[in-house]
Amino acid sequence: MGKSSLTRLLAERLGGNSVHEPVFENPFLAQFYEDRERYAFQTQLYFLLTRYRQQMDLKQPGLFAPTTVCDYLFAKDQMFATLNLDRDELTLYNQIYETLDSRLPKPDLVVYLQADIEVLMERIRIRGREFEQDMDEQYLRDLSELYNDFFFNYRDAPLLVVQTSDIDFVKNQQDRDWLLREILAMKGGTKHLIPLGSV
Repeated sequence: MGKSSLTRLLAERLGGNSVHEPVFENPFLAQFYEDRERYAFQTQLYFLLTRYRQQMDLKQPGLFAPTTVCDYLFAKDQMFATLNLDRDELTLYNQIYETLDSRLPKPDLVVYLQADIEVLMERIRIRGREFEQDMDEQYLRDLSELYNDFFFNYRDAPLLVVQTSDIDFVKNQQDRDWLLREILAMKGGTKHLIPLGSV
């Protein structure tokens, strides 16, 4: 939670463009939350192809705004697919994913925002998206575990992992300034941040 806000803040600070994942455009998403098994494949394929088109556009940055900040990593879609699709669907999905992924640029830096499950559930409630309000807590736990495992082994770009349960960089200026400083100071490798927090 907060990744879209952080994307906008970073783009403003760097004088660049912000790119946001096309959540609300997905015509299958609301149905997916009602019946995951029936609508998972359509939902995942729509996200995969839409994100691919967005990422391909990033290969040609604008002349006056060369920095682009994106609020998702292309590989996240595969994590969701692993959790949502059955074996045969996942086999087909992975064939498509691997073909598309090989054509995309790699990021210069990845920021992974972590939070405790209870905090995530509360942030989902506050965010107020109707189709998310009945989200199963176990589903969120499974997804969080997939993210943690993925980033534990991530080596494709410098990685900054930030535990955000006890900070609020959206509403708190001090938290926001601290986080932006840490991101802009990141040079390479992997770094984990566990702030004392303001919440």
